[in-house]
Amino acid sequence: MRKTLAVVAGIMLAGVIAGCGSGSKGGETSADTAANAAGGAVKKIVVGTGTAFPKICFIDENGKLTGFDVELVREIDKRLPDYEFDIQTQEFSNLLLSLETKKIDFVAHEMEKNPERTEKYLFNKEPYAHWRNKIIVAKDNDSIHSLDDLKGKKVLTGATSAEAQILENYNKEHDNAIQIVYQNGAANDTVNQITTGRVDATIGADFSLPLIDPQGKLKVTGDDLSEHDILFVFRKDDPEEQKLADAVDGAIKELKQDGTLGKLSKEWLGSDFTADK
Repeated sequence: MRKTLAVVAGIMLAGVIAGCGSGSKGGETSADTAANAAGGAVKKIVVGTGTAFPKICFIDENGKLTGFDVELVREIDKRLPDYEFDIQTQEFSNLLLSLETKKIDFVAHEMEKNPERTEKYLFNKEPYAHWRNKIIVAKDNDSIHSLDDLKGKKVLTGATSAEAQILENYNKEHDNAIQIVYQNGAANDTVNQITTGRVDATIGADFSLPLIDPQGKLKVTGDDLSEHDILFVFRKDDPEEQKLADAVDGAIKELKQDGTLGKLSKEWLGSDFTADK
């Protein structure tokens, strides 16, 4: 069954996303017609991701959206003939809101499962990666080793990220001791802000440092701040979303069993981060 994949680079306007995600009768493909004739229409699914996470979801030198999460979604799409995935890009900070407002059907952006998110969203059950978060500082900075060492300092993080949640939870218990700086910038801006002293640190996953800092200007420091399974995020209390999440779980299990998932991780991330170690 022929599938189409619409890749939209850059920040998507809400109206465009809604229009692309709704699907019109006039846009029915020959594959759709055949499926309808057979009594089983292919369900269009809008997948939200970003463009500013090196090796995860980014635009390559040829203008193509690619990366670990993107290629994983494409592999899952191949294994689910009842669904047709349309990958669309947005600012990371807009993804969960777009999910809530039904402009996208699930989020693929290395999303960590944590208590705060679990209260609001549905996660699929089969992890496709496992993260350990650490503090990241400039290579010559030997004064920071823990969250306590960040008191009075500026720490860069992405709005709505799991790393931001770590900082926000700390601040709730320590009278806003850390100056949280929210941004939606790309990875090279993170490196620049830390090395120029505009901020003192950031928090990131164990595998992410060589991806965002290939020149080795930064380093990780201290103990693990948290570790979480990485999953896709769906709308909660929605039977169709639960059905989709279950189908995605089945595909991920297949990808693990045949080695495809580990191969993708090694290709894009440099090692196999697809299981808790």
